Amino acid sequence: MPSDTAEIVQADAPITSLTDPRAIQIMSTEHWSLLSARSLAYNEAFTRGGMFLTFLSMSFVALALVASAMSFNDDFLAIAGILLAFDLVIGLGTYGRIIAANHDDYRALHGMARIRHGYTQMAPMLAPYFTSSVNDDVTGVLVSYGSPATTRTGQLTYALTTSSGMIALIVALLAGVLAHVVVLLAGLPVALGFVVGGVVIVAVFAGLAVFTAQYFRGEQTKLAVMFPTPEGRSLNE
Repeated sequence: MPSDTAEIVQADAPITSLTDPRAIQIMSTEHWSLLSARSLAYNEAFTRGGMFLTFLSMSFVALALVASAMSFNDDFLAIAGILLAFDLVIGLGTYGRIIAANHDDYRALHGMARIRHGYTQMAPMLAPYFTSSVNDDVTGVLVSYGSPATTRTGQLTYALTTSSGMIALIVALLAGVLAHVVVLLAGLPVALGFVVGGVVIVAVFAGLAVFTAQYFRGEQTKLAVMFPTPEGRSLNE
């Protein structure tokens, strides 16, 4: 009886060391919770992007039907401008939610890197077998996304291949088309519309890129770093 009582007391005692078997159970549970959070973030980003592209394609189908029923006059341009403005607002909202989902994904990776660091403290011999980072600073977390590009051209190319980059490009093109329509409604030359549209495309895409960079920098500073990457270590190490 005394031995049973001692076991119960020990089982109810607070965890004071990572060597306690209960510690690995708790950390594993949290690890799986973060994996689920990553899955939800990806699903939401893909769903919101798909909804926007579906709405956009249906808008163009509607414009084609309207164009077949009426000539390309100011009335048609006005209808096209209103519809494109709605598409632009929805596109901006979709882009905002996607980058928020991307930050949720980053935050989950940040937490998993910290947990993996705990695993290496529990069992140091396992450290060489981890392919993902065990450091929770920006440099360490980016390892989980693969080796990031080091040149501006490579960074731009990589950004365009992401879901947020694709939506940003579509939104910028949509803004350019809307600007062209507005120029035509104002009775200005078509050539000027192409110039204005091109300038708007570049400006909107650059604005979204700057906003995204500032947003992520601001959010990353809010995450405490407990296990930074050692100086001199590259992202691939």
